[in-house]
Amino acid sequence: MPKIKTIKSIKKRIKKTSLGKLKFKCCNLRHILTKKNKKRKRKLKIKKIVNKSISKKIKKINPYL
Repeated sequence: MPKIKTIKSIKKRIKKTSLGKLKFKCCNLRHILTKKNKKRKRKLKIKKIVNKSISKKIKKINPYL
């Protein structure tokens, strides 16, 4: 049985936590930051956890994460 190729775009964007959940960084924090208020930027810094339904699909596609 051959190995499944990993999808590199998912590998770069998503990391695995110690509990086995998947986390990712929010977007919209690269440029045009002057018009965004402090509260919004602070909330965007926090890494978010992927939903259970989507994480099952990601784990099926990328089993070596």
